[in-house]
Amino acid sequence: MKKSSSFSGSLGFVLAAAGSAVGVGNIWRFPYLCAKDGGGLFLLIYLVLVLTFGFTLLTTDVAIGRRTKQNALNAFATLNKKWRFLGYLTFLVPTLIMTYYSVIGGWITKYFASFITSPVSPIVFMLLFLALTAWVVYCGVEKGIEKFSRYIMPGLLLLIIGIAIFSLTLSYTDESGVTRTGMEGFLVYITPDFTGLTVQRFLNIVLDAMSQLFFSLSVSMGIMITYGSYLQKKENIQKNALLIVVMDTMVALM
Repeated sequence: MKKSSSFSGSLGFVLAAAGSAVGVGNIWRFPYLCAKDGGGLFLLIYLVLVLTFGFTLLTTDVAIGRRTKQNALNAFATLNKKWRFLGYLTFLVPTLIMTYYSVIGGWITKYFASFITSPVSPIVFMLLFLALTAWVVYCGVEKGIEKFSRYIMPGLLLLIIGIAIFSLTLSYTDESGVTRTGMEGFLVYITPDFTGLTVQRFLNIVLDAMSQLFFSLSVSMGIMITYGSYLQKKENIQKNALLIVVMDTMVALM
């Protein structure tokens, strides 16, 4: 089945795919795991995994989508009818993710007006967020997802860079009179901590980094397969996948 529309070019695809990958996993979960798993030690392990396993999985997802020109439900069945069940498994993942992403999206939508103070507001703004999302999808790939990603993603990057720079200027004095600065926190963030490192702890850190990789890059969830089905044949998959990985990782690091 031939797609009626597609991404206009490499930039639109990369911004849209990066917009799907960048999310709560980058902004909240990544720094939490980094602080939990030895700072720079987690960073080093994650970077190795994302440039090997992550890049390979992302390239594979996009390649399957572009090759079959099908969504995640039908792509595996197109390759081999015995693999149809894989499409349904990958479909379950974003379905489960939407159950809480839509709630968080509602919180963010409400935050632009004021803080949430009533039990009704989260439901109302969650439905508003879902309606806005559905409208963007309804507008199509080029006039909807790509068009909005071209504006939203650069704005998000500028916002995150601004917050990252501002955080370095912060300082806090505790009850004992000790002052801690944002720059000190940054050094803790990037400095590997090998204190108490054992084989079991190292394997746990690798497991955390690998789970973060899947969550952050949106690989093996069917999302990138669907995006890849709208990618033109003239586009270089490896180049686009690398750009997505770099953009996603930069946001996580900041």
